[in-house]
Amino acid sequence: MMFLPLQVDSSKESAEAACDILSQLVNCSLKTLGLISTARPSFMDLPKSHFISALTVVFVNSKSLSSLKIDDTPVDDPSLKVLVANNSDTLKLLKMSSCPHVSPAGILCVADQCHGLRELALNYHLLSDELLLALSSEKHVRLEHLRIDVVSENPGQTHFHTIQKSSWDAFIKHSPKVNLVMYFFLYEEEFDPFFRYEIPATHLYFGRSVSKDVLGRVGMTCPRLVELVVCANGLRPLDEELIRIAERCKNLSAIGLGECEVSCSAFVEFVKMCGGRLSQLSIMEEVLIPDQKYSLEQIHWEVSKHLGRVWFPDMMPTW
Repeated sequence: MMFLPLQVDSSKESAEAACDILSQLVNCSLKTLGLISTARPSFMDLPKSHFISALTVVFVNSKSLSSLKIDDTPVDDPSLKVLVANNSDTLKLLKMSSCPHVSPAGILCVADQCHGLRELALNYHLLSDELLLALSSEKHVRLEHLRIDVVSENPGQTHFHTIQKSSWDAFIKHSPKVNLVMYFFLYEEEFDPFFRYEIPATHLYFGRSVSKDVLGRVGMTCPRLVELVVCANGLRPLDEELIRIAERCKNLSAIGLGECEVSCSAFVEFVKMCGGRLSQLSIMEEVLIPDQKYSLEQIHWEVSKHLGRVWFPDMMPTW
């Protein structure tokens, strides 16, 4: 068997059945394994030992595993060591966001031994200077995709460490074409350690409200930025921040703004500076604030002119 996606619903019974299937794969050599929970992460409801035992069967018997997606599972450091011992030469993709039993040392073991790893997704608490340096070693292939989820469930109770600029510099020197994708689900007061110096982020997604100050720092510290999505900002216009991003982020080609405010004049100037490279421009009509220069009716024509194609702001659906 070459490919095995196991999809479970929110029931514990469904997750147990998936583990039973894994436990029987003693004579199967998988190349791809994906464990998918369609609702809440039901694999986390299982006894940890039951899940680890089933996963170990796959790791031991699959000597050529190249793709592993185990988000929201109780995988731990010892099981990752088994993965490395049996599949270090073949593993190219590893997605393991929201795996609370894995430590920075556990993921470092993978990076140290799996020199062919090209795609990696993990939570920020697993990111370390040592991990970035391991991914930047001469033995390691150039990473193509690194996704980092920066998540806080309890405001004020999660400590976010700082990654040294020298580690990021070494990483991007080794993998100059890497896509660095960062998802932020933080509260405003938790952004202090981030965007204090230049980082090689290419895609930024802010799932909660983010302040003007933080977005201003994004424009100063993310020159490789390709895509920016802001879910919410509040009621302070982002005019200066958008202009700064247009000035400094020369590769920006996609932007989405949700519950934010931008004056029509600043928005037109932003689009004019970016020009036709903006292949995706998703802005709710409510975001745009008419001013003395442009009304909502006029802005559609002006933006379309600078984009080189017909553009309209997104409309809030009426139910």
